[in-house]
Amino acid sequence: KSSVQTIGEEQIQNPYTELLVLKGHQDIVRFLVQIDDYRFASAGDDGIVFLWNAQTGEKLFELHGHTHKITAIAPFFSSDAFGENDQLMLTASADRTVIAWDCSSGKQIQKVSCFHSTVKCLTVLPRLDVWLSAGSDLCVWNRKLDLLCKTSHLTDAGISALLELPKNCVAAAAGKELIIFRLIDRPEGWNVLEVKRLDDHQDNILSLVSVNDLTFVTGSHVGELIVWDALDWTKQAAECNFWDSSLHTDAQPEIKLSQSPNETSVQHLTSDEECVFAAVGKGIFVYNLQMKRVIACQKTAHDSSVLHIAKLPNRQLMSCSEDGSVRIWELWEKPQLLAEPVPTGFFSMWGFGRANKQASQAAKKTQENTTLYFLELVGDLIGHSSAVQMFLYFGELGLATCSADHLVILWKDGERESRLRSVTLFQKLAQNGGSEIKF
Repeated sequence: KSSVQTIGEEQIQNPYTELLVLKGHQDIVRFLVQIDDYRFASAGDDGIVFLWNAQTGEKLFELHGHTHKITAIAPFFSSDAFGENDQLMLTASADRTVIAWDCSSGKQIQKVSCFHSTVKCLTVLPRLDVWLSAGSDLCVWNRKLDLLCKTSHLTDAGISALLELPKNCVAAAAGKELIIFRLIDRPEGWNVLEVKRLDDHQDNILSLVSVNDLTFVTGSHVGELIVWDALDWTKQAAECNFWDSSLHTDAQPEIKLSQSPNETSVQHLTSDEECVFAAVGKGIFVYNLQMKRVIACQKTAHDSSVLHIAKLPNRQLMSCSEDGSVRIWELWEKPQLLAEPVPTGFFSMWGFGRANKQASQAAKKTQENTTLYFLELVGDLIGHSSAVQMFLYFGELGLATCSADHLVILWKDGERESRLRSVTLFQKLAQNGGSEIKF
């Protein structure tokens, strides 16, 4: 059985050697959302929303308004005709309310309390200047929080995820179904129409991700990944064997009588133009959209389920897990090996020449289909004592993580922080006329 990779204390390629612990939350912190280049918000099961400075770790605002846990959060920014920026943030809660907050002042602008069930997801469509709330139904709202239109009750399970598509359409995950809606803006008012239901998944859809204007991808609880055409919603490709160790050369085959759903569940997806990166069970998988197959994987990237994954601007990937760790990976090209013939001996001795030939052909085919890339562990960030729910990448300002341990942690580039402190020190020396600093 393949074991989890480990890395020693010497993590040369891991810049995050300093951390700031941000305290304030009293329960699991599930959400982080970026507001601008240096501000972000955190929210979770205590119903409180905090706004933070990503550079200094300073708590900017503490937003109280919900009485139950936060279930969704989304920023809503736009510039009006006069060039004034509106920085709103929407939060939904299990108390069946949605609140709009002013990010500049930290004040509550308005609360909507007309929902019949919990809002599970929020999606902003900036081009149309509207936002969507989804649970047992789908509602369309404007910036002033006026209800423009809504669907009737869809499913008891409710909508768990939304994704914007071209031509004023959205894809909604409702159980194992994918429902396509079209938004229509007419002079007499808005309308939302259900145009198609896709039932290709065998189990609940857990994750949706847009690749580009032409393609999006969905992942399910039993390890299915489906690539869709974003214009006509036809299935382009599918991958259903993430958990099959024998298909991946970096993992040893293992015999199992049953497969735990948690080991195959596609918890999170992210993408660039070439690949989809999937958090599947304890592993991370790289699916190439052009080749339509998995080109690299770490079947046991963490000790527990991977909850969130992101592609960084360089060759690196980042993942976080229920085991409390955050890991950095690099994607490297693996040199192709020539197929080696199966050694003669036992099979030929007993007259199984045909079997030997078949085995040789199978080995050659396996070599032709070997993984083209591999994932190398280059950093292991240990700071949280419980499941890390997600993270935000702020470039040179570092990384923010949130966890079930009630904490938000800012991870900083130690060398950069040291240089900044040196600059500050020299500036103080210059201001003091070069006098010596007393310790």
